[in-house]
Amino acid sequence: MNILFRASMIGKLMTEPRSKSEGPLSQGAKTAIRDIAAQHILGVEFEASSREMEKGIECEPDSIGLLNRVRGLALTKNTERRDDGYLTGECDLYDPAGREGYDLKTAWSAATFPILADDIGGSQRALYEWQCRAYMALWDAPRWSVAYALVNTPERLIGYEPPSLHFFDHIPEHMRLTVWTIERDAAKEAAMREKVVHARAYYAEVVSEFDRTHKQRAATTPPWEPAATPAKATTPAAVPAPTVAPGAIPAAAF
Repeated sequence: MNILFRASMIGKLMTEPRSKSEGPLSQGAKTAIRDIAAQHILGVEFEASSREMEKGIECEPDSIGLLNRVRGLALTKNTERRDDGYLTGECDLYDPAGREGYDLKTAWSAATFPILADDIGGSQRALYEWQCRAYMALWDAPRWSVAYALVNTPERLIGYEPPSLHFFDHIPEHMRLTVWTIERDAAKEAAMREKVVHARAYYAEVVSEFDRTHKQRAATTPPWEPAATPAKATTPAAVPAPTVAPGAIPAAAF
């Protein structure tokens, strides 16, 4: 099945198996593929929600404005989705003049803002990298950046945290943007496409197994309920023909 894998999840496919017995896909990759299959089969999309995600969505225009002012750009939110037969993605920002894209992140608070490029992503760093590599392939760009912006948090989301962790107008803007730039690598792009081929094969196995174990059976009567016995058709008793004595006249004739 030639399904397309999103740039945002390609990093999950790229994790290395712990042993040869796992085959070309790690257990983590297989779990991610089963999740995708479940969403397709059930016709739903598994979406997580949190205060951090809410801020990222609500404050995205502020983060774009910060990036533009600090970098001297005039970028607007991208709405184009692309695919190359293997991957699909809708990047945050793309600069056609500079042939460079940006995956924009909005920090939840000062405590979660990476002050150095090496701090970006933390345990998710590899996922960020592979997502950017997918975008480079889709937009044919020589480089892509993860940009972390520190902008004010909407008051309704802060809760009981100290306001000092969420309001930053007093800090110079150039100190509130950290950027990690990744250069394109043809060998890694080839590795992504190879993983997609293996992922498609496993996806087909998952769907086939689901179909095999979820066949619709013909309706049967539960053993505790006696089967209904169809009513027998009743044939009317034959009415004997009246016996008429020789020479007599039947009464019906009158």
